[in-house]
Amino acid sequence: MEQLNQLFESSREYIVTYGGKVLLAILTLIIGFWVIGKIVKAFKSIFANKHIDETLQPFLIGILGYTLKVLLVISVMGMVGVQMTSFIAVLGAAGLAVGMALSGTLQNFAGGVMLLVLKPFKKNDFIEAQGYLGVVEEIHIFNTKLKTVDNKIVIIPNGGLSTSSLINYSAEPTRRVDFSFGIGYGDDIDKARNLILDVAKRNDKIHTSPEPFIAVGELADSSVNLTTRVWCNGPDYWDVFFYMNEMVKKEFDQNGVSIPFPQRDVHLFKEKND
Repeated sequence: MEQLNQLFESSREYIVTYGGKVLLAILTLIIGFWVIGKIVKAFKSIFANKHIDETLQPFLIGILGYTLKVLLVISVMGMVGVQMTSFIAVLGAAGLAVGMALSGTLQNFAGGVMLLVLKPFKKNDFIEAQGYLGVVEEIHIFNTKLKTVDNKIVIIPNGGLSTSSLINYSAEPTRRVDFSFGIGYGDDIDKARNLILDVAKRNDKIHTSPEPFIAVGELADSSVNLTTRVWCNGPDYWDVFFYMNEMVKKEFDQNGVSIPFPQRDVHLFKEKND
C-alpha cells in the first residue's frame, strides 16, 4: 500500500511538473503540422505560377516539407525537456552509420539533385545514356525512367546518369540526317545527285535552309558513295530517314542508276601434273 502511495505521489508530481509542457508540446505539434501544410500548399502555388520545371517541383516541395517537420519535432522535444545536444549527437552518429550503409543510394540521391538543378534533359526529351536510347518519362530523386523506341521502360540510377556522358537529341530544335548512297562507277554522278536532290525537295519536312548537301564522299571498292545531308525538325528525324532511303532507291531504279553490291572476281588456275 505504501509503495502504491509513493507511485501515485510521484506520478502526481510528474504530471504537475511536465503535464503542462506535454500538453503545450502536443498543441504545438498539431498547430505546427497544420501550418507546415499551409506553407507547402502555398509554395506549390508559387512554383506553379513561376513556371518552375515540373520535374523539379515535387523534389523542392518534399525537401521543404521534411525540413520543416524535422525542425518542428526538434523544437517540440526541446519544450518537454529533452537534452537536444545529446540527441543531435546521437542523430549525427546514426546518420553517419546509415550514410555508410547506403552510400550507393546517397550517390543516386546526389545525382538526382544534380540532374534536377542542372537539367541536362527534361521530361519528354529523347536521350541516349548508359547504353539506352529513349524518351524521358519521369525524373525521380533516385532514378530516371526512359521509354525506349520499342516501348520498354528502363530505370536508370541517377548516380551513373549524372557522372557519365549522355546525348540529348531534343536539346536543339533541328537535326541533321546523314546518308551515304552508293552508285556504280559507270553511272553519272551529276544525274544521281540531281535525283537525290529532287527526292529531298518533294518532302516538306526537309528544310531548304540549310540546303541539302550532296557530294562524293568515298570512292569505295565497288561503288561511288554520295554523302547526303539534310536538315529537319527534331521530331521528324525518323520520318525523313526512312523516306529518303526508300524514295532514293525507287528513283534510282526508275532512272537506270545502279546501286552496286560488293563483288569479287575469283580466278581459277589449273596446275599441270608432272
